[in-house]
Order: sequence, then C-alpha cells, then structure tokens
Amino acid sequence: MSRAAHRFYKWLGFAVAVLVSGTGGILGLVEDVPLQHVIFYTAATFALVLWGWHHFSVRWIYEPDAIALGNIREGPGQETERPAGAPAAEEPEAGTSYVRRLLVRYRRILVGSVILLLAYLGVGATVDGFFTVANVVASLILAALLALAVTFNRHIAENKSAFIGMTALIGLFIVGSIVVDGFFSAINMKSMLVFAAFLGLACLGQTLVVLLGGLDLSIPFIIGSANIGLMYLFGFEGLPNWIAVIFILILGTLIGLVTGFLSFRLQGQALIVSLGVGFAVAGGTQIVTSIGTRYAGNVHGAVPGWLTNIAAMNGTTFGLSFPPIILIWVAIAVLLVVAMRNTVYGRALYALGGSRTAARRLRISERRYWIGVYAISGFFAALTGEMLLGWSGSGFIGVGDPYLFTTLAAVVIGGTSLLGGWGGYGYTVIGVLVLQVLTSFLVGLGLDYEGQQFIFGLLIIPLVALYARSPHIRSQI
Repeated sequence: MSRAAHRFYKWLGFAVAVLVSGTGGILGLVEDVPLQHVIFYTAATFALVLWGWHHFSVRWIYEPDAIALGNIREGPGQETERPAGAPAAEEPEAGTSYVRRLLVRYRRILVGSVILLLAYLGVGATVDGFFTVANVVASLILAALLALAVTFNRHIAENKSAFIGMTALIGLFIVGSIVVDGFFSAINMKSMLVFAAFLGLACLGQTLVVLLGGLDLSIPFIIGSANIGLMYLFGFEGLPNWIAVIFILILGTLIGLVTGFLSFRLQGQALIVSLGVGFAVAGGTQIVTSIGTRYAGNVHGAVPGWLTNIAAMNGTTFGLSFPPIILIWVAIAVLLVVAMRNTVYGRALYALGGSRTAARRLRISERRYWIGVYAISGFFAALTGEMLLGWSGSGFIGVGDPYLFTTLAAVVIGGTSLLGGWGGYGYTVIGVLVLQVLTSFLVGLGLDYEGQQFIFGLLIIPLVALYARSPHIRSQI
C-alpha cells in the first residue's frame, strides 16, 4: 500500500473511532449516565474501534488495493506483482490524488449514499418529530453498518449472503433497541420468534423449489385452505382431531404433487401453473366449507387446547413460557441444513439446480426431484396453515395472503439464487429473521402494512442487484 493510501485509511479510522465513541458519549449524557462511566466507556469504545480498524479494515484493503491500482512500489526496488491471468487494472492518471481515485472507484456507493440521505431528509420533512437524537443516531449506525457491509463484501468469497444478512440483522437490532421502547424486551423477542417460526416453515418448501430454479406461488393459498379446512374438520363429531390434522397434511402434500407434476410438464409456464393451482384450491375449499352457511372463507369453532398451546403466544414447553412452535422450527431447520449438505438427496438437489444437463448425465431424475420438492412445499404450507389456526383460534382463508410476498422476500434476502444451485435453508433462516425484526421495528414506529411492503420492496431491490453480480454456479464449473 502506498504511503498516501496508508495515511488516508489511518485518519479515516481515527474519524470513525471518534464518531462512534462520541455518539456513545452523547447518548450517555442524554440518558443521565454517571459521568465517570461515560468517560470510561467512551475511551474504551474509541480504543476498541481504532484497534479493530487497524487490524482488520486496513489489512483487508491492502492486497485488493495493490491489485486494483496496478504495480505500486512498496520500497526501493520492490513492487507488487499482478497475479497471472488477472485483468489489467486501470492505471490512475498522473497527478491524481489517492482520495480522488477512491471517489472514482466507489462512486456507486457514494451515489447510493446520497440517494439514502435524500430519502431520509424527505421522510424527516414529512413526518413530525422525526429528527430526534435517537432517530439520527440510529440512522447513522445503520448507514455505517451498510457501508461496511458493501465495502467488505468484495473481500468475501464464500458465504457472502450470510455476511450481508447478519450485518443487516445486527444493525436492525441495534437501531430497534435505540428507537423503539421495549424492542429488546422478552415479550417482543418471543413474539418475533413465533412469527418467524410461521414464516420459516412456509419458506422451507419455497427454498427447495428455488434451489431447482422454480417458484411456488401456491403456498399462500394452501396455507389459507389448510387453515379453514382443518377448522371445518374439527366441527365433525366423531372425527378425532389428530386424524383431521394428518388428513390436511396429506391433502397439502397431494396438492404439491399435482403442482409439481403440472409445472414439470409445462416448464415454460411453471410459475403460472402454481398460481392457477393455488386459486383453484382456495376456491374449492371455500365452496366446500361454506356449504350450509353464508360465511364463505371464514370457519368458526373450537380449536383443541394442544394445538393452541403449540402455536399461541401463551404456549408452554415443559412448563416454560416458551411456545413449542419455536422449538419445532429450530429442530426442523437444523435437520434440514445438515441433511442438505450430508445426504445424497441434498447433493443431488444442488446438482440439479447447478446444471440439469450434468445432473442428467449422473442419472439424477429431474422429474422425481422436481415433483418431490413441490410436494414438500405443499406439506409445509399445510402445516403452516394448521399452526396459524392454533395461534388465531379461528379459520380464515386470507391468513396466507402475506406469505405470497414474504416467502419470496425471505429467500431472496437470504441470498439463495433464483437461478438455482446456490444457497440453502440456512440462508433463508437469516432472511426470515431479518424480515421479522424489520417488521417488528416498523410496527414499533407505527408504520401500516402498506408502508411495510414498500420498505420490503426497497430492501429486496439492492440485495437482488448485489447477489446478481455473482456468477451462477454453472458458469464457475
């Protein structure tokens, strides 16, 4: 690294350390923290940030900086060689300062930052009381984390999406804890985990379908149909509740089989096929459950106590105030992540998503796996609908409507490639948590459902653009 570059990054790290520690000190004074504590924690934060910047940021920037700027002399008679086969770097113009070269190299980040700043100022101008100390500090922290994530993103070859997702998750937790009262409370944490479990179960099948390069738009309709269908069956005298639950799960699996078979035969129209099957299932379920009543799409009755205990907020697990649905989701997630990496089925699924031609030559049945993942998707969509019935206590056909968007959003935010062959359910879990924490944060700010959808859309666009810059797995073989 040249002397000018080293000096620039050293002083930039100093400025970052001053900003972070100074912000913490100001917050401490505002919150009436004892002065000696404020001084101690401010000094400790300054030292820690400065140490981390020197030992991580500058070292990460060193090698890529030398490659990007060409052969840079490190000392008398020494120069950094460009790796064999590496593309020739653009030589900086003579007399151009290092800061100017950085501005040119990171112009996209700067343009994005300016756009975010303008959006922030626009919101502040239209919302009364927006420019508070907590909001400004939270915005600065979130912007800093996003900038660091984008900057270090090019230095990470593996698990890039997990890095970005975890950065966003940490940033949202910090910002939410600062801005929203009670955000970090036990009741709010439990609430977020319960809703994350519902979304996580619904996303399981969607993730497997996306790994093959498909999309399943029938999920929200199966969720709603299972919800009112199970409530309808609970009203039958003499029918054991556990048989009704199993029957709905079997029906969900069969619907997934039909969707998978039709979408495989009509590959060019697979997306529309799943949507059409979903509409048909939802309509048929409403016709059946509305026989003898004027209320189509709503079924009322008594939900068994064991189902309510599994999914409701006040559910208990072995006497602990902890809904079993969270533990069920965690167990399923761990088993699936391990299975996808260590079983023949999981490896074959990745092979098919990476290259169907190569998988065919390995005698992997594309039809069997394609139909199978849609069947799994139907099963878990039906399971989600049943769990939502235990949570709400009443059947409603529209209970699955939000999952049409959020299942796709969680998969995309997690970083699973929509082209197939890359990603997995572990990444989707990160996406689910990011979405749920963001939702809780926006609700805490008083934002309505339409505003939440707007924010989700703004979040997905840059992430898709960022992940799209990575070459597809089949082009790397």
